[in-house]
Amino acid sequence: MNNRPLWVFGYASLIWDPGFPVAEQALAKLSGYARSFCMRSIHHRGTSEIPGLVLALDEMPGAACQGVAFRVEDGAEDHTLEYLRERELISSAYLEKNLPISLKDGREAEAVVYVIDTDHVQYCGLELDEQARIIAQAVGGRGPNTEYLYNTAEHLAELGIADPDLNWLAERVRTLTS
Repeated sequence: MNNRPLWVFGYASLIWDPGFPVAEQALAKLSGYARSFCMRSIHHRGTSEIPGLVLALDEMPGAACQGVAFRVEDGAEDHTLEYLRERELISSAYLEKNLPISLKDGREAEAVVYVIDTDHVQYCGLELDEQARIIAQAVGGRGPNTEYLYNTAEHLAELGIADPDLNWLAERVRTLTS
């Protein structure tokens, strides 16, 4: 491993469940990508028969995603990458990239980021209402798709990160499931 610290950019479940030793965390921005329910989930939040949806970073010129940067504890870099690859690359729908991020305090860093492979069969571009209908009914190995949506929306709100699409989806899914 080189002497540079390892940063990981979280935009969804990593925010509330990083699963690796964190030395520091900071609000951060990733330019050129948008957080979107653009990945069909056949493992964690759905099944092959009834796929759910999970968030992914969809490359989009002019977009920016607000999230959390985690600096991995010194000495835990290799184990962290192994853990993240097992967790995030389960179906090869994500691509692991090292991308520049801007920390809220003005620092710049390079972070490991998992972005959607737009050529992968699990990639989808759906209207918000269709996303809500899918999320309202899907359940996978890590639980209901609704739980994933609500956890992400709540944690983003706690951090002061605005995501109007996620807020709309959470409200719509609550209506559909009540």
